[in-house]
Amino acid sequence: MIQRTEYLEILKSLKDKNLIKMLVGVRRCGKSTIMQLFREYLKTEGISEKQTVFLNFEDFENRKFLNDIDSLYYHIVNQLDLSKPCYVFLDEVQNVKEFERVVDGLFVKPNIDVYVTGSNAYLLSSELGTLLTGRYISIPVYPLSFKEYVSAFEDKSRLDLLFTQYLQNGGMPGMLELPSNQTEKYLQNIYNDIAQKDIFIRHNWYKEGNFERVLKFMLDNIGSPLSSSKISNVLKSEGNTISYHTVDNYLNALTEAYLFYKVPRYDIKGKNLLRTQEKYYAVDLGFKEALLGKTKNTDFGHNLENIVFLELLRRHRRVYIGKADRTEVDFAVMTNEGDWEYYQVAWSTREQSTFEREMRPFEMIKDYNKRTLLTMDVEPESSYKGIQKVNVIDWLLKE
Repeated sequence: MIQRTEYLEILKSLKDKNLIKMLVGVRRCGKSTIMQLFREYLKTEGISEKQTVFLNFEDFENRKFLNDIDSLYYHIVNQLDLSKPCYVFLDEVQNVKEFERVVDGLFVKPNIDVYVTGSNAYLLSSELGTLLTGRYISIPVYPLSFKEYVSAFEDKSRLDLLFTQYLQNGGMPGMLELPSNQTEKYLQNIYNDIAQKDIFIRHNWYKEGNFERVLKFMLDNIGSPLSSSKISNVLKSEGNTISYHTVDNYLNALTEAYLFYKVPRYDIKGKNLLRTQEKYYAVDLGFKEALLGKTKNTDFGHNLENIVFLELLRRHRRVYIGKADRTEVDFAVMTNEGDWEYYQVAWSTREQSTFEREMRPFEMIKDYNKRTLLTMDVEPESSYKGIQKVNVIDWLLKE
């Protein structure tokens, strides 16, 4: 089992704090494993079985609670020794009807610390937010970072080969246990599970061709400006009947299920968010190859952007597409301290014309915040007019 140390440290720091801890992210990205690691940590701290309850609401044996929150609440409370600090873990809690009322009831009970996981942004919907305002903290969970991926291999001498695998197959943890000829089928099954449980059932949709056409179009256009009307027009030109309203519903559902992240544009000079030309990045590049095929997974520049974007999210940054006059910087990033950083991502800038093109957006930015050019070029870290050029693999493996 990969020790997902960063998430474990977050949970340790929040232990016994008066907040509901919500681990949210796409299905099979490792939320349950993180919860399990934390439960094992509690055992080392002397927490007994009478002080913990764990329920997975995708287990068949727990189906009786999905529509009976009263029985669920008393089932949990009656197992605990409430004279001591107790810990309740509810896995895939969005499957329980009115789950937020159970969570709230447990939260207000003395000596109960509540931890939940969910695979749909419904967990953070306005209804839940209204009931639990100020009572919960959301902890986003992502597939394995490259650093975590590397930790699973004994032989780390060829980081370039491991990165090629990661770039193609992604970082869903379950893939590490499978032979290479089974990974594509595994990811297709995960997608089917997400589509059925987190999208079609939730929205009362039938599985229809246009939904998958939109999904595949997005995977094929990672890192490109997209809009509902643009996607609708392209699909119409190919003979499909679909309105931009329908496309908009599909985009919302795909982001709600954490399959994609929508990234707004930020005007660096005007210091305001823009409402057009947003970009979308996939939660895991493995889905691109599994659903489009190997021949469609060769857009190395945008794939590299996708990996950098996810890593910036893991490092708890707020990420935007940066507009700098008439140019665009790949990522304008606000740090936890409120400072701005700027990133350009390119596969290689060894050709002078490419280097100059990647530098141009940086030169349009008039402030003095940190600027980094990330590439696959293998050469010593260098600086040009205060702009650091760094190898992506080195950057991904840094603390």
